Amino acid sequence: MIETILLALLLFAVMIFPHELGHFIAAKSVGVQVNEFSFGMGPAVWKKERGETLYAVRIFPIGGYCAMEGEDEDSGSAGSRAFVNKKPWQKIYVLAAGAFMNVVICLLTLTIMAGVYGVPTTTLSEVTNGSPAYEAGIRSGDTILKVNGAEVHSWRQVTSALGSLDGSKKLTVTYQRDGKNETVSMKSEKIDGQYRIGISSRLSKKPGLVLLAGFQETGQMAGMIFQGLRMLISGGSSISDLSGPVGIVTVVHSTTRYGISYFFSLMALISVNLAVINLLPLPALDGGRILFVFVRWIARGKITDKQEGIVHFVGFVLLMLLTVIVTWNDIVRLIRG
Repeated sequence: MIETILLALLLFAVMIFPHELGHFIAAKSVGVQVNEFSFGMGPAVWKKERGETLYAVRIFPIGGYCAMEGEDEDSGSAGSRAFVNKKPWQKIYVLAAGAFMNVVICLLTLTIMAGVYGVPTTTLSEVTNGSPAYEAGIRSGDTILKVNGAEVHSWRQVTSALGSLDGSKKLTVTYQRDGKNETVSMKSEKIDGQYRIGISSRLSKKPGLVLLAGFQETGQMAGMIFQGLRMLISGGSSISDLSGPVGIVTVVHSTTRYGISYFFSLMALISVNLAVINLLPLPALDGGRILFVFVRWIARGKITDKQEGIVHFVGFVLLMLLTVIVTWNDIVRLIRG
């Protein structure tokens, strides 16, 4: 239980603190006055004022915040270094920096994991004796070039091509051995509910492949988030399918059974999820604030700071209501499970 709590706290800190750090770095770089930058929430256990900024460590290590001058004030009552009085591109830069840092955390996590565990390649480490691939003449060390005539450049493409088969038809596999290409045909066999041909990938830790894998996995995770949002909008899923803090802790507890790699995969997924969600053009979110920067630039003074503030406040209330509903659903699932 202690392990779950510590991992959950680490996860919440990695979710929120780098996000606020991104806002902080961007704000400082364009001359926005930052009044306080804090790690954690609640009462402060350590404070130090340096220049115009108060740096603090607070008792609950579940994130942090970056308090900028004039962030929610009228432009007429704030100074020249207030956020509200900065140029549109500077506001967008500061607002987007938080989500950018979440993407960076995801990318770093997945890249490090790829470096530690290795990246699957199209070169084979093992061919099971008696399997369709072995009987067709494929051996360890061969490199898969094509499946059913379609070129494959990654192990994911190999498994995707083989996963689309139903075992009723023969497939062709083109492989390379000692610089020579060979094409063989075989039928897949059903093992553990999936059709396979009995091959395993050789892992590589080459820096180029590791970095590429980090970018690819980050993009694929972002794609999963967008797919989930499309399903939510189209009615393919509902609010009851969403998870909040309680659900996250439950998932963290589950990952402790399978090893630390599952936890870091979850960290990467939640980090990129936070980035995507925060950039949605909804009031109170960074994406909604960015949208207002564009709208107010086009409107040329027809929308006041007070009007924008009201919209964001309403959006914040609705987000808090959604958080309560999602948390309640998490608790109900936990009790029933």
